[in-house]
Amino acid sequence: MHCRCLDAIIKQMKIGVRYETIYRYDRAVRFSPHDVRLFPRTDRFVQITRLDFRTQPETTVRFGRDVFDNVVASCFFDQPSEMLELRLAIDVEAAKKIPSILFCPVALSKCLSTTRKISPRSFALIANVKPDESISLPGWTPPSQESPRETVATLVELTNALHQTISYERREEGAAQSPAETLRRQRGACRDTAVLLAEMLRDLGLAARVVSGYLAGGEGSRAEGSLHAWTEVFLPGAGWIGLDPTNGIFCNDNFIPAAVGLRPADITPISGSFYHRDRIPAEMKSRLELITL
Repeated sequence: MHCRCLDAIIKQMKIGVRYETIYRYDRAVRFSPHDVRLFPRTDRFVQITRLDFRTQPETTVRFGRDVFDNVVASCFFDQPSEMLELRLAIDVEAAKKIPSILFCPVALSKCLSTTRKISPRSFALIANVKPDESISLPGWTPPSQESPRETVATLVELTNALHQTISYERREEGAAQSPAETLRRQRGACRDTAVLLAEMLRDLGLAARVVSGYLAGGEGSRAEGSLHAWTEVFLPGAGWIGLDPTNGIFCNDNFIPAAVGLRPADITPISGSFYHRDRIPAEMKSRLELITL
């Protein structure tokens, strides 16, 4: 069965990404290799027209792709320094589109129950990332064999339920909370809610992954104009569909993905460490500006 193209292009949107992170230390320290995953994933809807990536101190930068096909800039610093700067300027052209799920007969007609079979492709993305404990979201009942529900309606209900239940808190640093911790606190950053949704989708037998990137536009949205995290679910016939539980919506062209992965560590925007024989105080400042070109 063929789907009518739901990703209909309406017009181009041009966005400039201007990002910088500065680390400062009390004295010169050495650095491990730093991996940067801040580069938009390109496809027929997103194209990069300018890319300027610089570090201070200057160093060797090796661009490559990881197992999830994310572009990764690996930076190797040979000399100690009291400061580390990473600066990025990217211009992107993004095509307006409508989420393909809305026009896909297969996705619209498929019903969910907790006992349905998992396809081999889905299993590859579910294996080894199942939650350690059952996840129960207050006020939401998952589909079952006795009461299966239509796929899109279930995704809408679940995304809205998380949006209503989990309060948003901005947290620039630190690892993502566990799903159990996010549910217990009923508060979390966007990455916490994205991880929770991914776990709940896997509980339903669906392939899911977490995404980091940029949310441009969408005035009044939580985390608008900042680094953002959301979730994608794979539906046969529709492909990867973005869900943003932080804002309770399906993702559109305002969402520009930079990295995808199974776990938060797979999509960390900047990973690396510094070391010194003594305990060295450090501070970090970052700034992101998204501009319409």
